[in-house]
Formats: sequence, structure tokens, C-alpha cells
Amino acid sequence: MSRILFDVNVPRPLGRLLTGHDIELADHIGWREMTNGELLSAAEQAGFDLMLTADSNLRYQQNLSGRRISIIALSTNAWPIIRNHVERITAAIDAATPGSYAEISLPRPKPKHTSP
Repeated sequence: MSRILFDVNVPRPLGRLLTGHDIELADHIGWREMTNGELLSAAEQAGFDLMLTADSNLRYQQNLSGRRISIIALSTNAWPIIRNHVERITAAIDAATPGSYAEISLPRPKPKHTSP
């Protein structure tokens, strides 16, 4: 069981589908206004194992070396897309190791074309 912090940009319904993990929301614990660096430090100090975010620029904005917390970045925060890829997200969470970073590229549905 992992203790997972959902960044403010991660859809809340995903938490109900990640069974076997302790999920907490950054905005529920008063961390909504923190910068990414502050959020990562607070999460590590609070004992979180992993942070799930939809901020794919995080790894370019922060020096992640030496971090103990694992980070998984989703390519989108669109719930209709995320809910179709829970297995991939779960697999990434299960494969995460302390200090690791992973991005999950979630494909957007192809637009439906109508015939004239």
C-alpha cells in the first residue's frame, strides 16, 4: 500500500479506482497554493510515497535529484481519458521506486468525422 498525494490538477474520481492505496488530495490538506517545490518537500516530510500530477513540466521546473518521493505525471487531466487508462496508471504506481519519475502518455480519442 502506497501513500499517494494527488496534486490539485488530478481528477478526484481516480482516487476511488486506485484501491489498496491511501490517497490524499493536496487541496484537502491545505496545500493548494504551494509551489511545486514546496509541495514536493511538504509531501516528503509528511511521509508520502508518491505524488500523482498532471503537470508534465514538473521535471523541467524542479531539480528532482535526491528526492525520496516518487512522481508520476499524467499527460492530461481530462477525466474521460484518464478513466479509460486506470490499469496503466495502477501499473506505474506499482512499479514506482523511491525517487523515481515516470510520465504516462494517455492517448486522446480520435475525433469523429462526419460524412458530408
